[in-house]
Order: sequence, then structure tokens, then C-alpha cells
Amino acid sequence: MLTFFGNHVLEEGDLAVYSGSIIDVLGRVGVGEQAVRSTLTRMVNRGLLQRRREGRKMFFGLTPQATRVLIDGRTRIWEQGAVNDDWDGSWTLLGFSLPDSWKRQRHDLRSRLTWSGFGALYSGLWIAPGEVDVSAVVAELGLTAHVKIFHARAAEVTDIEQMISDTWDLDSIAARYVTFDKRWAPHLGTGSGDDPIGTRLRLVSEWLWTIRTDPRLPARHLPPAWPARTAQETFYTVARQTHPALEAARSSLETIPLR
Repeated sequence: MLTFFGNHVLEEGDLAVYSGSIIDVLGRVGVGEQAVRSTLTRMVNRGLLQRRREGRKMFFGLTPQATRVLIDGRTRIWEQGAVNDDWDGSWTLLGFSLPDSWKRQRHDLRSRLTWSGFGALYSGLWIAPGEVDVSAVVAELGLTAHVKIFHARAAEVTDIEQMISDTWDLDSIAARYVTFDKRWAPHLGTGSGDDPIGTRLRLVSEWLWTIRTDPRLPARHLPPAWPARTAQETFYTVARQTHPALEAARSSLETIPLR
């Protein structure tokens, strides 16, 4: 659902999309009407979407929170990429201590940190390559008073390759890229297919799933032939093939101004 709004709404400004249009597009990738409606309701309840009724129709648009999430995703996909060739040797360290009863807050913080490129060096100490600004994330979760953030460089005695291997599951991250490339490489040079709108939705959704646990570790400290590079080239090529589908989809959606 977030991929749908990222593909078709984020760049268009404050628009709300008719639920019927959303059902039609997600139906192209096998998502049933009831699943779409229940997901829309859950996302409204979580503050990710807002509703607007127009006559007998219900329209849905992005909240500021969802817009921030999608802009972050857009940056990860189209600007940063999956391969980190320009790491400057710095690290961001984040320490936190939360009450035992704050299970939801702890889960939300860990999820957001993972998306931001952090891994658990120790249980309450997380680390990410480069200078990563997560102050807004921490503030949004209401945890500023419980978190300390530092920027540092590793001492020469630190084995960075070993630290990376201990902190992140490299085999799992690599396997995601291999799976993605095997799935999408056959689409190279084949055009946009019979259903370019559905293809584009699946492509971006699967790429987001692939990169969401990848911290963009420094390429020079990763195993040889790291598969992220090949997978990213496949993604960008197929994305170019399906780009015209975005205009076709946007023109077919029934929308109204959100405000």
C-alpha cells in the first residue's frame, strides 16, 4: 500500500485517491478487495493515511508522517542506492535504555533504526556507517530523553570486518539481493510487459523489501562480489522500462484535493 502511494501520489502533492481506484491497482498484483479495505483502515488508525468522504465515495491521502516515510524511502531508492562506495570512515552510535514495560516503543525504535541502517552492536547500543541523523525519528517516537547519539571513528585496533560480521547478518542481506536479481533479471530488455502498472508496483515493493534491512555497509569492508551491485543495476533497468506506466496509472486514478 505504501508503495502504491509512493508511486502514484507522493509526487502529486495533497491528493486523495478513491478507494475503488486503489482496489483496482492492487488487484493487478493479486490483492483482494477486502484485504485492501482492511489495510486502508489499519493505516488510518496508525496515522499513515487520512480519509475524506465525497458523496458516497471514500478517498484516502497521505498524512505528514507517511509523507516523511515515503520521502525517506525515495531517498534510499533513487539517491543513495544500495552500494556504499563513498564511506568516510565515520560511525553513528545510538544508545538507549527503555523501561521493561515499553515493549511497543522498543519494537518501534528498533524497526526505525533498522530501516535507518543501524545494527545492534550490543543490546542497548546500535551502530550505523556514516553520520546518520535519526534525531527526528527519535523525537517522533517520543524517546528523546531515553536516547544518546554519538558520532565517532573506530580505533585502529578495531577489526571493522569482524565488527560488521558480528553486528549484521551478511548472509541474509546478500540472499535478499540474489533472490531479487534472479526474480527480475529475466525482465531485462523485455519492455514493460502486459501489465506495466502491476509490474511497477511489484518491482518497487520487492526492492523496498530487499533493501529495508540493508544498512549500506561500506563496500570496501564487504565480501568480494557483493550482490547488491548487480541487483541494483537490474532494479534501475527494469524501473526505466516501466516508468511510462506511472503516467498511465496516474491518469486513470480518481482523485480529489486532500484539503
